[in-house]
Amino acid sequence: MIVTGAEGTGVSSKVITLPNLLSMLRLALVPVFLVVLVRGEDAWALLVLMVASLTDFLDGYLARRFGQITRLGQLLDPAADRLYIFAALLGLAWRDLMPWWIVLVIVGRDVFLLGLGVILANYGFGPLPVHQLGKVATFCLFYALPMIMLGEAFPTVSWWSLPVGWAFGIWGAFLYWWAGIIYAVETVRVIRIPRAIQPVPSDTLEDQEVYGERFQKDE
Repeated sequence: MIVTGAEGTGVSSKVITLPNLLSMLRLALVPVFLVVLVRGEDAWALLVLMVASLTDFLDGYLARRFGQITRLGQLLDPAADRLYIFAALLGLAWRDLMPWWIVLVIVGRDVFLLGLGVILANYGFGPLPVHQLGKVATFCLFYALPMIMLGEAFPTVSWWSLPVGWAFGIWGAFLYWWAGIIYAVETVRVIRIPRAIQPVPSDTLEDQEVYGERFQKDE
């Protein structure tokens, strides 16, 4: 089945596609990444992270290039991103290279968003579209964690990689929660709309994006 959004982009319900297989490979590497990181093998952890990043780029490119965008792929991709962030945080905190409060701050934000998703579902809506600030926050964290790992793996570069990594990490955690507050405000606005003028809820990501854009324009 192909679902067509407002821009005519087809979203398939297929499961076995090359982009999806690459996403599954990236997910399968998460426990490998966590194990080598906990064991202090930072160079290997960085290598696994590089392979995962390559598959992340390839699955997105191939999906767009060959029209293989699928509902499953749209779920697997952000799930893999979150799991790598959590794995890096847990691995570094386990080795006392990162305070546990940072782990709790970042994980707590995603638990908070999960709660917002449950509230939206109770009102018949899917999740809100990803806010640009959330993307920036995720980028900061993706940049920060490898920088910290790089400094631990190669002490000769730690004098610059660790300060840069921590700067991006703290800023990313702040933006992460800022985006979470924006999502909370958007959620309140959505559920307060009179039922008579609410659009019909849709389980397609395209319709959710169009729906989300409507509220962003109202700001």
